[in-house]
Amino acid sequence: MMALRKYTWIGLTAARSNLAYLSEVAARTVFLAVILYIFLRLWQVTYGDTGATQLGGLTLPQMLWYLVMTETLTLSAPRVAPEIDQDVRTGALAVQLIRPLSYPLARLWSTLGERLVRFGLNLVVGAAIALLLVGPIAFSAGGLLLFLLALPCAFTLDFLGQFLIGMGAFWLEDTSGLLLIYSRITMILGGMLIPLELFPQAVQPWLRALPFSSIIYGPARMFVHPDAAFLRDLIVRQGLAIVVLSGAVALVYRAGIRRIHANGG
Repeated sequence: MMALRKYTWIGLTAARSNLAYLSEVAARTVFLAVILYIFLRLWQVTYGDTGATQLGGLTLPQMLWYLVMTETLTLSAPRVAPEIDQDVRTGALAVQLIRPLSYPLARLWSTLGERLVRFGLNLVVGAAIALLLVGPIAFSAGGLLLFLLALPCAFTLDFLGQFLIGMGAFWLEDTSGLLLIYSRITMILGGMLIPLELFPQAVQPWLRALPFSSIIYGPARMFVHPDAAFLRDLIVRQGLAIVVLSGAVALVYRAGIRRIHANGG
């Protein structure tokens, strides 16, 4: 219980610290506004040329709200991998190991606290833009609750992926290339740009099985089209991915720590 309170306090501290730097958040929201306007125009042309009222089961307003959520999820992600990379290279990780806290768990709670602030602010701005451009869509308290249930696992999955990349600094000269690949794969295969329903039928099951769709597509789909059965499937996929990635993080972290001890850290 004492450890949980410590980690919770770390998360709250990170959230408060992030509120002190609203200029960075404001810059992100300006970028979000530009992106959403461009996407709206592109999808307006797409819906108009095809003559369809729905694409991938979504109307034009729903598609823009879907993009609001995917962009919000993407832009709210803290810079976990570069910060861990820096801790490894500067030796700050060795100092962290002296503290009576788990470094991965402390990083996780700090990331969650920071991300909640970024996510909330970006969502407010994105929702305001969507209301101006296409108006509201049907929301319900139950549907929003189902959406919120999918968020913690999505945030945790993204953290685990970035943590693995950051720990690669023990063996690689530069991990920025891995982070770039990870972010682009998440954008494309995770359904940030288009819903998975618009991909070829043959590849859709494979894309849903990958953890990237559980980070972006799953929560965004629940946001615009909540469904209890879809949520159960999503939670199962998120849980399995978290177990696998947690095991990978544990192995890589232990191997990295052994390198510190072997070099007298």
